[in-house]
Amino acid sequence: MNDTPDPDIQIRKRKHLEVCLGEPVEYTRLTTGFERYRLRYRALPELALQDVDLTTSFLGKTLKAPFLIGAMTGGEAYGGQINRALAQAAEQLGVGLMLGSQRVMLERPQARASFQVREVAPSTLLVGNLGLVQLNKGYGLWHLQQAVELVQADAIALHINPLQEALQTGGDTDFAGLLGKLSALLPQIPFPVILKEVGHGTGREVAECLAPLPFAALDVAGAGGTSWARVEELVHHGRILHPELVEVGIPTAEALVECRSVLPHKPLIASGGIRTGTDAAKALALGAQMVAVARPLLEPALQGPEAAVAWIQDFLHEMRVALFAIGARTPAEALGRIEKV
Repeated sequence: MNDTPDPDIQIRKRKHLEVCLGEPVEYTRLTTGFERYRLRYRALPELALQDVDLTTSFLGKTLKAPFLIGAMTGGEAYGGQINRALAQAAEQLGVGLMLGSQRVMLERPQARASFQVREVAPSTLLVGNLGLVQLNKGYGLWHLQQAVELVQADAIALHINPLQEALQTGGDTDFAGLLGKLSALLPQIPFPVILKEVGHGTGREVAECLAPLPFAALDVAGAGGTSWARVEELVHHGRILHPELVEVGIPTAEALVECRSVLPHKPLIASGGIRTGTDAAKALALGAQMVAVARPLLEPALQGPEAAVAWIQDFLHEMRVALFAIGARTPAEALGRIEKV
């Protein structure tokens, strides 16, 4: 492994936050695709609103809703503040939390504290996070174990982000041979592994390649929300140099449908531009077991855990009402109660 720390990684993490909070980082033309679907309304749902039970089992834990606070940050002061607030919100509401990329923590031990939130979230489903491309930079089983053990996580997400890395100055762009390395590594890992994109989408072709592998869940992380290609151009250049390139991706709804067709029995997480509880209900109806939301929770997290709790509560209330309106007593019952417009 190359043990030389990236001298700019903490600065870059801070710039990522600043850009996501203050710049237009969402896709401008590509949408999530959920607007092309409508929930199949049921005028006689034959249940009371209070009967809708959002309880969901995921990665061996029981959650109060099929909701995961998506990966965002860590490695610098504001990242620690954000993670702590989000962890407190997750604990209070009984939902899951995925940490931001922990590479900075492994390379710079002083950054660990910004990721260590177990103290305020003792029962929360906590998911660690590393880039899959790091397997081509010398990372292996030990690094994954460290990422999980040092924060007392329950699982780890390995993110896949070729377009983002290609637009990052000095990005890690050697994605050759990763499927073989992942295939060899997965049977050795003693905790659940989620594979995920970062917001440009996972399509049928990749799902087919992943199908034989023993991973726990797939986050399709589709396009239509935050474009990390756009974030990188704004971080490194202060403007968009390649307006067509930063719009590349597979819309979230399309990614979800394609991955479900290839992986009918694999738990899927829908993320990427999911902004409302109705979006979430549509994702469940299209075959997701969980939904994840990231950037909309940044500002509430900076305000404190109470603001994050309020945002998530409103989102979950809308999800519950949407399920009620289609006669779904549970998230699983939402499956198929949707039609293309």
